[in-house]
Amino acid sequence: MMLLALAALVPSLFWDSGPKDAQKVKDAGVTYVAVPANQLKSWQGVPGLTVEADSLDGAVKLIAPTVNYRVNQASASRAPWLESNGWRFLRQPDGRFYYDVKDVQAALAAAEAFAFGAHALVKTDDSGLAPLARMQEFLNALPAAALPPIADFGFLDDGTASTGELMNVMIRHNLLFRRVTAPDPSLPLNMRPDHASAPNLMVQEIREKLSDDKRSIRIYGSVVVIARLQAANGKARVHLLNYSAGRNAAQSIRVRVLGNYPRYRVAVSGIDHPELLDYAASPGATEFTLPELKVYAVIDLRQ
Repeated sequence: MMLLALAALVPSLFWDSGPKDAQKVKDAGVTYVAVPANQLKSWQGVPGLTVEADSLDGAVKLIAPTVNYRVNQASASRAPWLESNGWRFLRQPDGRFYYDVKDVQAALAAAEAFAFGAHALVKTDDSGLAPLARMQEFLNALPAAALPPIADFGFLDDGTASTGELMNVMIRHNLLFRRVTAPDPSLPLNMRPDHASAPNLMVQEIREKLSDDKRSIRIYGSVVVIARLQAANGKARVHLLNYSAGRNAAQSIRVRVLGNYPRYRVAVSGIDHPELLDYAASPGATEFTLPELKVYAVIDLRQ
């Protein structure tokens, strides 16, 4: 569990083209910049920029977060396939990562790393500077919330590629798990990667054993939104990531969170004064609808 200060988790822009681009970076609104160590001195003193030395050496390159539509041979439908890096973050919680992305994917990349509490740099071109800057500003404005991530079950990770793909599929289905190397007695359920060749079968088995009513979070109305949940001491934080960002905004997302949370605060990137609709808090669960999600939203709940 990563309980670092919130500001430390805001991903920095990695820029290796030298300080000649400082004005362009500033004009885009970027506030955090990581540069190669041999360029740090020449960048220092640039007003309005927080600059630190970093390197991509040894960092894991991530895929660009997005949604792809694959033709289902059985039905000839185009099923969405979310390109998420969440399982990589869970497998390497102390790892160093970087994205090489463009345009709005720079914003989604920063939000994804933030939601999973990962240390990641965002390398981009001119097209990604402004989207990344807007996301940095959004993340910096969020109140601190050092809450642990919620897990409904433990998943025994043997470190293989096939098990990594199982973790990937479970995250895309919004199943909250803790990666373990031995059964965790504090969790009601521990699952082994018994269906490596059939991940959807694994998802079905987990849902049957957990029961949907006891899942800590459920998402209705969208197959392109990934949710994360943190909670403790009567507080909860819901993260919602739209993997179709830049193509389509996700509409009318219904969320169900286990627990009674009558109070809330909502922040949605790119939307001023957002509201939640049909908010209902009961002793068993709290439900609400987010009308529109462009890239990323954070909903803070309180008992």
